Amino acid sequence: MTELVKVTVEGGVHRITLNRPEVMNALNREMRLELLAALTAGHNARVIVLTGAGRGFCSGQDLTDAEGLEAAGFEAILNDEYVPMIRAITEAPVPVIAAVNGAAVGAGANLALACDLVIACDSAVFLQAFTRIGLIPDAGGTSFLPRRVGLQRAMGAALLAEPVTARQAEGWGMIWEAVPDDRFAEVVTARAVKLAQGPTAAYAALKQALRGAFDQSLDQQLATEASLQGQCGASADFREGVAAFLGKRPAVFQGR
Repeated sequence: MTELVKVTVEGGVHRITLNRPEVMNALNREMRLELLAALTAGHNARVIVLTGAGRGFCSGQDLTDAEGLEAAGFEAILNDEYVPMIRAITEAPVPVIAAVNGAAVGAGANLALACDLVIACDSAVFLQAFTRIGLIPDAGGTSFLPRRVGLQRAMGAALLAEPVTARQAEGWGMIWEAVPDDRFAEVVTARAVKLAQGPTAAYAALKQALRGAFDQSLDQQLATEASLQGQCGASADFREGVAAFLGKRPAVFQGR
């Protein structure tokens, strides 16, 4: 039986590969459940990398998967399956990289945008395809997209349902970087290794502070910063970081 989601772990890097290349890694129910389990398991690693097998990242919901697609089932399938997947990414205590190796469409695009760092190959495209079939963006798209690119670009991408190239997405601030296809694997690996060697407790605090910033006033955010910085300042990683700086050597962070 083919694994719909493949997981490898090496050097603290928890690599998750969506593995239905024959359908551009479209998400059916079994795959969604496997992906949720893989993401949750990754919380115990030092960094998570999410990518796709074959020539696409993820083409979104598998429209041939009848279960949950009837009108009465959309809300349930989103609440029961998509929301836990998105939260497993956004609430992960470690950095999550989306390595977008090809087309990211519909829920697949928003699965990528949920991640902390999005790295795409030049040939990748992002497509909010929902209005083509009479739907609105889901899987967090109505939250992630306007926060990353502003309301006008989010409206255009969603209303027109036209592809956004990787370079265009980089220019908009939708993703962190677009890299040449022949360097894509090398760059993703280098980013993942660097993060895996970093101060994981600080990364967790950083994610909490930045992801909550849109929902807080300046005073609230300043208080959050002070609290989280207090926790980081009491950590072994901080002591190691200072010692390494003073000793003019690379820091060796132990993490959680």
